[in-house]
Amino acid sequence: MTSSAQNGRAPCQCHRVCPWWMGWMLANPLRTLVENPRHLTAGLVDEGHRVLEVGPGMGFFTVPIAEKVGANGKVVCVDLQPRMLTGLKRRLIRKGLLGRVETRECTPTDLRIQDLAKSMDLAALIHVLHESPDPRAMLRQVAAALRPGGRMLLMEPKGHCRKDLFAAELEAAKDAGLQLQNQKLDDPGRNLKAIFQQPVGS
Repeated sequence: MTSSAQNGRAPCQCHRVCPWWMGWMLANPLRTLVENPRHLTAGLVDEGHRVLEVGPGMGFFTVPIAEKVGANGKVVCVDLQPRMLTGLKRRLIRKGLLGRVETRECTPTDLRIQDLAKSMDLAALIHVLHESPDPRAMLRQVAAALRPGGRMLLMEPKGHCRKDLFAAELEAAKDAGLQLQNQKLDDPGRNLKAIFQQPVGS
């Protein structure tokens, strides 16, 4: 990946997409011992919320989010790998949550969420932005989907995204019009994490 000065994009370590067959391993319940999705999304998801999740894989975060939004909420999951979405649907069926979750296949540059403009309470980009060939374009599309006052959770694994690269992603999110509320560049855990908000007057 070239630098932002060369191509106008937020730099990241790579944009190789996680292969679909790793989805089952990433959804393993044992993962909660080192990365608890309920803890990491605490205070961000409420009953009745509309949540956009980009790159859900096979639902490690999707399932607890769908449980939290309740029957009156909705989760929209977009992923560019059909097999990931198929595996996600199977897990949701087993959990009785499929009715709360809509899945959409996207492209590397188009999330296909234009119809969601200014309607989502939360957007979750978890371990996915560094895989994008155009992070700035992704962030602009996500920002457009958030309602005024809506928030975005941006989280990257330290093993794939260094602090300086994550800092560049934060700047790209600001350029998309989002306001930084909180960030953890020195989190003792496995992740780099930031929370943004769509300005109320937007």
